[in-house]
Amino acid sequence: MIKPLETVDHQTQEAGWHRTLTLVQRFLRKNPLAIIGLAIVGVNLLIAIFVTWITPYDPLKIDLSQKLTPPSGRFLLGTDDMGRDILSRILMGTRVSLASAIIIIGLSFLVGLMVGLVAGYWGGWVDDLLMRVTDVFLAFPALILAMAISATLGPSLQNALIAIASVWWPWYARLVRGQVMSMRNREFVLASRSLGSPVLRTIFRHILPNCLGPVFVQLTLDVGATILLTASLSFIGLGAQPPTPEWGAMVSVGRLYMLSYWWVPTMPGFAILISVLGFNLLGDSIRDFLDVRGRNI
Repeated sequence: MIKPLETVDHQTQEAGWHRTLTLVQRFLRKNPLAIIGLAIVGVNLLIAIFVTWITPYDPLKIDLSQKLTPPSGRFLLGTDDMGRDILSRILMGTRVSLASAIIIIGLSFLVGLMVGLVAGYWGGWVDDLLMRVTDVFLAFPALILAMAISATLGPSLQNALIAIASVWWPWYARLVRGQVMSMRNREFVLASRSLGSPVLRTIFRHILPNCLGPVFVQLTLDVGATILLTASLSFIGLGAQPPTPEWGAMVSVGRLYMLSYWWVPTMPGFAILISVLGFNLLGDSIRDFLDVRGRNI
């Protein structure tokens, strides 16, 4: 008895998902660093979601009677110069940092995706024009240009996010453009054109899905980089402003007490280190998993 086409497609899809899950499990067993990165990212996400319920104290409440209290049973990571619980501020800073990174990556990806798709698919003078504009942004160091834009707009977390997104999109534009140029003359794309498929359908149905692998890896790696860059702008006073519990701003305040009260700058700095390390490990692991030739499974 011949099975209906829908049943066959459903079984094929289930088999594909099962094979992918099996490959992921094998990859994780042989790559402990991938598990560590996944665990760090997962903990960060859980903290960002449930931070309101897990902070032991109000991260904004000032209590000068507890000023610069060292780590103890009551304050696990000590208090800052205003008597605020550092642990609570770090936990709340997780939400601030992750939300900032998601906004930056989202804006940069959308702009870079559109520029890369248009430049890579149409080529010619359109490609030359868009890539010269992209080269202008790439000609400046990202941190210096972000500092200039943020200083022009005014010191605030919102303006810092706009500044970082403004300098981050060219990398996605270049990456997407290269992927599109390698795909636009493939047989399945040429077949779609010959059948009279609309341009947008050809781009979003046939070209874009085959370009997202390297882009997704870059997105994961860039989360850590954008967290670090956001913290850098806050550290020099161009990002989050007091009393926002942002990691870079906390380190900036704590540097004044580095020698006498080491826990004030060290604890938020350690939070930055662990978070950036986690996203970098996860991004490297995803890149290795998608690289079929170098996959160790």
